[in-house]
Amino acid sequence: MGEFSHQVVTLFSRAASEQGGVISGDNPTHYNASDPFRLWVIQVVIIIAMAQFLSLCLARIRQPRVIAEVIGGVLLGPTVMGRIPGFRQAIFPDAGMPLLTLTSTIGLVFFLFLVGLEIDTRVIKRNIRASAYISVAGLVVPLGLGAALGVGVYREFINPDVNFGYFLLFTAVAIGITAFPVLCRILTELELLDTTVGVVVLSAGVGNDVVGWILLALVVALVNASSGLTALWVLLASVGYVILLLYPGRWAFVWLARRTGSLEQGSPTAFMMTVTILVVLISAFFTDIIGVHAIFGGFLAGLIIPHENGFAISLVEKLEDLVSILFLPVYFILSGLRTNLGLLDNGITWGYTIIICLVAFTSKFVSCGIAAYTNGFNWREAGAIGSLMSCKGLVELIVLNIGLQANILDTRTFSMFVVHALILTFMTTPLTLAFYPPKHRIRAGSNRERPSARGDEAAEGGGRHVSDENIKSKFALVLDKIEQLPAAMTIAQLLQMNNGPSPTNLTPISSNEKEAEAYGTIIPSLPGNNLDGQPRITIDALRLIELTTRTSAVLRSQEAESLIYNDPVVSVFRTFGYLNRLLVSAALSVVNYDEFPAVISKHVADLQSDMVILPWSRGTTSVLEEDGHEHSRTRNPFDGIFHKTTTQDQTSSVVYSEFIRNVFASSPSDVGLFVDREMSMQYAGAERQRLFLPFFGGPDDRLALTFLVQLCSNPNVTAKVIWIRKSENLSPRSTRDDDPKLSAAANAALHNTIAGPDTVYPNHNTQTRLASDTADNIVWDRFTAPSSAHDPIIASALSRIEFSTHSSSQPLHTLTELVKNEVRQAFTPRRTLIVVAGRSRRMAVESHSAELRELIAEIGSSISSSVPKTVGDVGAALVASNVNASLLILQASSSSV
Repeated sequence: MGEFSHQVVTLFSRAASEQGGVISGDNPTHYNASDPFRLWVIQVVIIIAMAQFLSLCLARIRQPRVIAEVIGGVLLGPTVMGRIPGFRQAIFPDAGMPLLTLTSTIGLVFFLFLVGLEIDTRVIKRNIRASAYISVAGLVVPLGLGAALGVGVYREFINPDVNFGYFLLFTAVAIGITAFPVLCRILTELELLDTTVGVVVLSAGVGNDVVGWILLALVVALVNASSGLTALWVLLASVGYVILLLYPGRWAFVWLARRTGSLEQGSPTAFMMTVTILVVLISAFFTDIIGVHAIFGGFLAGLIIPHENGFAISLVEKLEDLVSILFLPVYFILSGLRTNLGLLDNGITWGYTIIICLVAFTSKFVSCGIAAYTNGFNWREAGAIGSLMSCKGLVELIVLNIGLQANILDTRTFSMFVVHALILTFMTTPLTLAFYPPKHRIRAGSNRERPSARGDEAAEGGGRHVSDENIKSKFALVLDKIEQLPAAMTIAQLLQMNNGPSPTNLTPISSNEKEAEAYGTIIPSLPGNNLDGQPRITIDALRLIELTTRTSAVLRSQEAESLIYNDPVVSVFRTFGYLNRLLVSAALSVVNYDEFPAVISKHVADLQSDMVILPWSRGTTSVLEEDGHEHSRTRNPFDGIFHKTTTQDQTSSVVYSEFIRNVFASSPSDVGLFVDREMSMQYAGAERQRLFLPFFGGPDDRLALTFLVQLCSNPNVTAKVIWIRKSENLSPRSTRDDDPKLSAAANAALHNTIAGPDTVYPNHNTQTRLASDTADNIVWDRFTAPSSAHDPIIASALSRIEFSTHSSSQPLHTLTELVKNEVRQAFTPRRTLIVVAGRSRRMAVESHSAELRELIAEIGSSISSSVPKTVGDVGAALVASNVNASLLILQASSSSV
């Protein structure tokens, strides 16, 4: 009985331990074959954390993510952390590696599917002659030198049991292949896709990559075959499958995409996603069972996906994050785990490693560079092409892993080739920048709509016949998200100088209607536009798309020329311009978010725009009013900074505020920031729009006054302008400025944030103050003079403007009260208020920052320092006071001051 009781107690204690888990003392790192999930999660978390950390560091020196993933694997492997006693046995035990390998294989199959999907054979048609020469030269020479190199490596390091011919073919492929996925990302990162160099390299890379994969499949088939006859059958089965998939298979897939409406709407339905995933898995399964690696099936499945109407981009967006964040790092970390740099422990090994690097680089660089030079490229372009074609990266590591799995390579030679792949990939970006800096680049084409004949005339100033030189007729409008369309439409509609004919009378402006239709640009004619002396308003919409490491972003950058005609933001705004008789052209750019301000500045400078307008998108939220019912209220874009909302719009972030400030700091032209709060929900074109301008003086306020007069040339717009002069009399409130409690509260109300440099108020002397005051008085007197002294258009605009002056010892307090009164008078269900104000963060006569801090302290809210830095003290006072009005903040260009 005693022995039986002991066995019963032991059995139940084991069961309780298994049920209780770590609470009962179970070790989660212990590998359990029946339940491997816990150890798998620990492994994946460590892998992802290591890859993300290293990629953040290496991204600062513009290195691709794959380098971080492989280096992370090297650090986790036997080279570094594997030397810690018990680390490998606890985290990466041999028994747990098959599950990690299966995860990586699944991820690699889908990654190769995305790689195949990236390959658009249409790019080969661009500069096909030069691309063909470069592609052939970049294959023949490296393949020959790689085979020659393989002779020495085989004799020195490889086991004689490995077939000599197979090894030479493998090393030839390893040296000759170009990493097309990394190449695409480097071209996109360096903004080379629309240059002649980028187009040629992309075309040559496609051909090089496809041939490389075919040769690699041949190597794998030969190695896996037991005899020559078997290898022949494997090759014939592979060729037959490729033909079946690329022709009837692709036709069937496209037909099904059309029948389900996926191709028409540019996004796969759930059914099409199911079909696509099944095609990828079945294709990988078939290539695996016939003796070729499963990844080739995934690659071939990617080639049948149509690129029309953005279908491929939408499909990639549904898959890429899971593949790139979870699956792919596992594969390349495993590559690092298999790499043991400790085996490179003698001079011969390092000597051959250096020789591998030299042969791989020089064979590509010299052959592709000479081919490019003989086809008309200069030495800089030829050097850049040679540098880019020598890139290795992802594909090279996949090739090496296949060689290791097929026992063609041992651990030592595998580590040697991994080192060579990392070095060559690391060299690509700096070498390309050295040979081909931005100032020497030649654009192959522009991803911009072709303007019509009369659009060119307007761009050159042919439509400007107004005597007043301050009238602006050419605007650059920035659109980087669809939420900005309401604000963009609102400000664009206000720019209309007259009502004009109804849209039913509009006709294509181009004399060649077929040409206008071909470019998707139907520009309305403006009857009487030149006869009545009014300028023709033109808007150049700049659509910005953020470039990320995602495959979909790379595809967007490759297809930017066609995206501009299919992009919903551009299409909607183009249609709006047509209906409102505006000359609208559009450009699209896919760049890193940090480069948005530079792209905007270049766009404005190239087009010589009079003003760049930044529409700040608004958001709505449901609030419970006093009547007990929910009502839709427009959310202040700064509400997220004030912590007033739980759902935060993207544009309420400090990051977006910093982007706007960078545009203010770098733009070569005048800048307008339109913060749309309520108006776009209420405004109707048949009702008059009310503007209010608080005038304090300085170049920004002078620009605001001039621009307001231009807006009032629209008969549907009325305005009130008040010159608020600061008096010297101190109010009781102002006498408490030295109160320590009030001062502490004011300083606490405006808390600092981590942000970029700010444009600040300079120290003015008597001369600059006098010059500014004189300029203010001249502008004010010009617009308040009798209407008979003005051009008819200006006189008509001034008839709808009320001018007055007001003195106050506390201008911002007075301003908020005046605007609140104006809101109460102006607000109706179909009419709201826009406050037009100067930003005055630079070249201002005086600062209102002290009073702003006091005002915010009195209101009792906490405001980020980014708010006044973005919209100025006047705008920040209105935002902090929660005035129910939209804001148009203006800053004059430095050249106009």
